[in-house]
Order: sequence, then structure tokens, then C-alpha cells
Amino acid sequence: MTVRTSATSTLRISAGTPVTFDAAGYAALSFTTIGEVTNMGELGRDFQLVTHNPIATRGTQKFKGSFNEGTMALQLGLDTDDAGQIIAKAGSLSDNAYAFKLTTANGDVYYFQALVMNFKVGVNDVNSITSATINLEITTSNTGVGIVEVLS
Repeated sequence: MTVRTSATSTLRISAGTPVTFDAAGYAALSFTTIGEVTNMGELGRDFQLVTHNPIATRGTQKFKGSFNEGTMALQLGLDTDDAGQIIAKAGSLSDNAYAFKLTTANGDVYYFQALVMNFKVGVNDVNSITSATINLEITTSNTGVGIVEVLS
């Protein structure tokens, strides 16, 4: 395994829900590429820290508590004709989770469900591209499955 740039990585969206929360379930869905993405941010599980301080020993014991799959903060150039951006914008008006497929430059795939929390348009200065930001709150299934990795 060698490090690589993020160039050629893609993010795709589907309004469908996988029948099973595994690679096969997600692969059966039809995905649409979200165009003009300039920064995908990050994803991954974060655990809450749980501490316990018994008086007799004075030491802090630490445990992992609940987990959160995280938030992806997407930045993109606004393209109101892009099919993927249109689906994402519709997702921002829905209470339903959407399915996503992130494919990295070397072919690794990360499938996940997320709530599209917003779709904000950014009109900045004269030397800027009209942009959009999308925040995705990654969810887990009722059995605790979150991000499904298919490594090449």
C-alpha cells in the first residue's frame, strides 16, 4: 500500500436504501455522481469517552462509549444542472437517509447512509467560483452497521 493523492476520487449518491447493509446490498443500488466536488472532508467512527473514578484508587478508568460515524463537509462548485447535486439538494429537504458511495483513486470504496443536513450556496468575491456546501451526517443501521469498506 502506498499513499496517493485524492485526485480522481468520486462521491456518488442514491435516494435508494440498500436491502442489506453490506457491500452486496449497496452495490445493487443505482448511484449518481455528485459533480464539481472540490473537498470531501473526512469520515470515520468517533467514540465517546466514558470515565469512572473510584474513590478508593483515585485513578481514572477509561472506556469507549457510544459511537458516531461523523459528518462529511463537502465543498463544491455549484452546478444547478448536475444530476448528483440535484439529488443532494432534494435530500436536504427530506428526512430520509440517502446512500453514498465514495471511491478513492486506487479503487477503495466506502458505502454509507447519511442525512443531507443542508445545501448552501456561496457567492463570494469577484475572483471566486459560485460554490455550495453540503453537510452529511453519517448514520448507522439498527444493527450498528455504519461505513462499509470494500478495499481494493
